[in-house]
Amino acid sequence: MTCAAYRVDRRPEYRQDLNAIEAWIAQDNASAAIDMWLWIDGQVDHLADPNFPRRTSTRVNGAHELVAHENYIVYFDQNEDQCVVTVHAVVHVARITPPPFHR
Repeated sequence: MTCAAYRVDRRPEYRQDLNAIEAWIAQDNASAAIDMWLWIDGQVDHLADPNFPRRTSTRVNGAHELVAHENYIVYFDQNEDQCVVTVHAVVHVARITPPPFHR
């Protein structure tokens, strides 16, 4: 099946990660924290476009990853049969591996 567009489902764990990133940055700069939240989530919005490049994760077997910012990687799965992208986590690149997530 060819998808005209993907539905992007954001898991609660992804939202928790994003909120934690915002809270961490806000300790020093509230405006920059909001900008980073909007930037990362805006990059995730691009996953609805089937022509947006996707990269197989080298850290999580079977997942894909999106470098949403030079410091943050978003992990997601893609179901081509249902035209759904499920976003699981966003982590700082300094972490060797993301926390486990349920698929």
